[in-house]
Amino acid sequence: MNRANVQRLTPVQLTEAAICRGEAVLLENGALCAETGKYTGRSPKDKYFVAYEGCPLPREAHNWLTEAQFDRLFEKVQAHLAETGGFVFDGAVNHHPRYRVPVRFVTEFAWHNLFVQRLFMPGNPEEAPLYTVYGVPSLKADPAVDGTRSETFIVLHLRRGIVLIGGTEYAGELKKSIFTLMHHHLAEQGVLPMHCSASVGGAGDVALFFGLSGTGKTTLSADPARRLIGDDEHGWCDDGVFNMENGCYAKCIDLSEEREPDIYHAIRFGAVLENVMYDDARRPLYQDRTRTENTRAAYPLSFIRNVEPSGRGGHPRAIVFLSADASGVLPAVARLSPEDARRHYLLGYTSKLAGTERGVVNPEPTFSACFGAPFLTDRPARYADMLMERVARHRVPVYLVSTGWVGGGYGQTDRMPLALTRRIVHLALSGALDGVPTTRDEALFLEVPVAIDGIPEVYLKPWLGFADSSRYEAARRELAEAFAERLALYETLSV
Repeated sequence: MNRANVQRLTPVQLTEAAICRGEAVLLENGALCAETGKYTGRSPKDKYFVAYEGCPLPREAHNWLTEAQFDRLFEKVQAHLAETGGFVFDGAVNHHPRYRVPVRFVTEFAWHNLFVQRLFMPGNPEEAPLYTVYGVPSLKADPAVDGTRSETFIVLHLRRGIVLIGGTEYAGELKKSIFTLMHHHLAEQGVLPMHCSASVGGAGDVALFFGLSGTGKTTLSADPARRLIGDDEHGWCDDGVFNMENGCYAKCIDLSEEREPDIYHAIRFGAVLENVMYDDARRPLYQDRTRTENTRAAYPLSFIRNVEPSGRGGHPRAIVFLSADASGVLPAVARLSPEDARRHYLLGYTSKLAGTERGVVNPEPTFSACFGAPFLTDRPARYADMLMERVARHRVPVYLVSTGWVGGGYGQTDRMPLALTRRIVHLALSGALDGVPTTRDEALFLEVPVAIDGIPEVYLKPWLGFADSSRYEAARRELAEAFAERLALYETLSV
């Protein structure tokens, strides 16, 4: 790659370049809006690691390419960038100075370079990067030659510190490649990498929120009564937690100023939108699902009014696992014993709706170990053990909170009201739920509060919301069987 053929530009210059090159448009609110074409989400089946002698990753956990296949693909990437030109950003990941890692991004698209500048800390161009990520969306792999499954490739070479991404314009691949690397890099240093949001209260009380997409992880951490540490990726070391990133990557489908004012106002000049529809006046149409449900906004933490500027906090006072359960069986909140917490961390449960909003009420249980299976580099049990060791050492209470359709299920009842979920979370963080009497649900691994002041009974006793008790029992039995079947995998398989 010809170094003279790549540029280091500021966010303003990158915005201008993206527009001039036809990569994106400027919307009325000042945000840059790009389409990602065929791929509007990540491609986990097209992710590979390079198999070299001494590679420490479990063989059965990943897709693999050989050193020779990687070398050929890397040559193609370099030749492609030499022809098209590109943009360079020298950044850094991890707010803790002891664990700070310099990273370099070389991107074919200007808007991709703006994207990573929004999400990572600025680095030093004179500092040698530990990892370099190459993003070449218009370069497609040849499966017959390159050994890939399709034209799309996300290839990570741990020993050489190189990531190659091609055949997809979805910018989230750039972000998540670093998160994947950190699952190996930080764990090797005794730091737990976590797919969670984090906030801190006025008394220094840190809370962690784990959850898959759509469970409320970003929304609940953006609390006007607390300072946001970060919305997605954190590390937990001997002196507390720290944000890996320097920005937020929020879903913005159905975004409104009334429901999520902080996110709404963070989308302005300097922010990047992906796949958001807009009208002739370039006004964003956040409710429009024409292109995808997975519309996204990337913006720096500085665009949030109530943020913790250090990107760090002490050890958590409480941990919340979030589930958008569509079966209606999970209660709004439950306390988890250490054994239950480990089970639910390995489960990483939420519901995926088979139908769309028009339609089909057929929820399916979805599991993602440690709430981030696509980004784990080692066996899930390793990260679960690291979490539980910290929970025990610092005596951190763990709660499961359902943000789904409690008491009746999807299509039969409304989703859990955000105001009530916030109230439950505040009670949990304050310690007010610690001494509340509970009943045991052995099949679902829960200790459910008997009553909570101000929380309607149906949210703690979901069977009350079912018109037919037999339907509740059937739904509960089905969910319990899914839990047991999933956990059995960790007894017989390595991952």
